[in-house]
Amino acid sequence: MCANCGYPAAPGHWTETGAASPGDRLRARYRRAQVLRSVLPAYGLTAHDDGQMPGIQIGNHFGSQTIVRDLDEVWCEAERMLGRPIDPLDPRFLGE
Repeated sequence: MCANCGYPAAPGHWTETGAASPGDRLRARYRRAQVLRSVLPAYGLTAHDDGQMPGIQIGNHFGSQTIVRDLDEVWCEAERMLGRPIDPLDPRFLGE
């Protein structure tokens, strides 16, 4: 349990498989946040993960914000905020 926020420690996401150390896990988390920050603005959304609290903060330009636990929840919440589906594998984000 986190002494600061009271949340249980996050068990990790499947994308962290193979992370040999806590530093590797944190680098993977920052890399995911970097990718989200490059994809979500095209939909009018923002993502923030400072590595200090559990979860990823998702927001829109109207001031609505929520915290989600992992990437699966990011896409569900982003679609809920937009009211339409998002394709994270859209060719414009893959450089095709």
